[in-house]
Amino acid sequence: MNRASPLPGRRHLLKGAVLAAASSVVLPEPRAGAQTQAADYPAALWAPADAANYTASDRPSRQHPVDLVVIHVTQTSFDKALTVFQNPKKHVSAHYVVRSSDGRVAQCVREADIAWHAGNWEYNTRSVGIEHEGWVDRPAYFTDAMYERSARLTATVCDRYGIPRDRAHIIGHYEVPGTDHTDPGRNWDWARYMRLVAQV
Repeated sequence: MNRASPLPGRRHLLKGAVLAAASSVVLPEPRAGAQTQAADYPAALWAPADAANYTASDRPSRQHPVDLVVIHVTQTSFDKALTVFQNPKKHVSAHYVVRSSDGRVAQCVREADIAWHAGNWEYNTRSVGIEHEGWVDRPAYFTDAMYERSARLTATVCDRYGIPRDRAHIIGHYEVPGTDHTDPGRNWDWARYMRLVAQV
C-alpha cells in the first residue's frame, strides 16, 4: 500500500458503494435466441418473466377484457421479485414491479398476456398487476417516488383500456375474491395514491 497516496474520503467511499450497488441491480441478460421486446410502458425496463409463469394471450379481447388494476406489495426486494418471476418453478408473475428507492418500473409480462398475480383466474384474465417493492408492515418502503411513478403507470394503463380511475377498478390484492393476501396493507395510503392517479 502506498502511504503517500491520500486515503479516499467517506463521501467518495459511499459514492463508490452506491455505484457498485447500482451496477449489481443490472437486469439479467436475455436467454440465447430470445427476442428483446419493448415494454408496453415506455418508461419501464423490460425484465421478462419466464414463460412458465404467465399465460400468453391477446388481451384485450371479448373473452378477456381488461378492466382492473390490482395493486400488490412484493414482501421482498425489487431484485428478488424479478428473480422469482424469472424462475420457471415459481408459477407467479405480475405485469410490473415498482422499485421503492426511485420509483423505477420494470415490466415482466406484456399487458396482452395474463400474469399470475391475483390468485383468482377470472381476476388475472381481466387485470394488470402492479407489484411494489417492500413489506406491508414497513411503511418507509412506500416512498414519494414509488407513489408518484406507480400512479403515473396506473393512470397510463387506465387510459389505455378505458378503465375508470376509481377504487372500484383500482383495487388492492386483498380485495380479490378468495385471496388470503393482505397487500398492499394498512400502511398503503389509498387517498394519496388515488389523488396522484387522478392528477396525471
